Amino acid sequence: MRETVLKNIPLFADLSDEILDKISDLMQKRIYKRHNMILMEEDVGDSLFILNSGSVKITRLSDDGREVILSILSEGDFFGEMSIFDGESRSANVIAIEDSEVFILKRGDFLDLLEKHPKIAITLLQEMAVRLRRSDQQIEGLSLSDAESRIAMTIIRFAEDMGVIKMGQVVIERLPFQQDIANMAGTSRETVSRMLKMLEIKGWIQRKGRRLVITNYDEFVKEFG
Repeated sequence: MRETVLKNIPLFADLSDEILDKISDLMQKRIYKRHNMILMEEDVGDSLFILNSGSVKITRLSDDGREVILSILSEGDFFGEMSIFDGESRSANVIAIEDSEVFILKRGDFLDLLEKHPKIAITLLQEMAVRLRRSDQQIEGLSLSDAESRIAMTIIRFAEDMGVIKMGQVVIERLPFQQDIANMAGTSRETVSRMLKMLEIKGWIQRKGRRLVITNYDEFVKEFG
C-alpha cells in the first residue's frame, strides 16, 4: 500500500497511519525511464515530487552548454519544493538517471498539509538547510581544489547522501555513472576513471560494478574532505 511506502520517506516519517492514508489519496504516481526529463528549467512549477525508487540528477547548463550537476537524489528524497513556496518557474532540470518512480503532490494540497502538520514543515526546513550547506561546500570545493580532490569530495558527498556505514566502512550500492560524477565535480570522465583506479590501487576504495566501498571512511574524510 502507498501509505506504507510513505512511512519510509523522512518527510512523512512522524505522521500517523490515518494521515498517511489521506496523503496517499492526494498523490499521483508516475514512472520515468532512464534519461527521461522530469522537470525542465524555467517551466512553471506547481507540484512537489517525492522519489520512491530510482535516482535523479538536478542539473543546469553552463554558459558554454555543458551539463553541471548540482545534486543527485535517491529513494526518499524530494524535489520541486522551491516553486511550491515562491510560485516561480523551476530553477533547474531534473533528469532520471535510472528508471524511477515518483509520487506527485499538487501545490495547494502540500501547502494545506504544511499548515495542518507543522512536523512536515520542520523536516522540510531541516533538509533544505542541509542542501544549502552542501551546495556551499560544493561551490567552495569547485573553486579551491584540483580535479582529483574535487572527485574525492564528490564521493564523500555520495557517501553522505546514499551510503550505508558499518564498522568504519561506507558502502554505496549504486554509485552514479562516471560521466555524472565528472559533471558534478567539474572535470572529465577520463579523470574520474583515473582517480577511481588510483584510489582503488591505494586501498582507499573497493569496487565491483557500481558498488563502491570506502574501506576506512573516517581516514578518507581526513585525507580528502
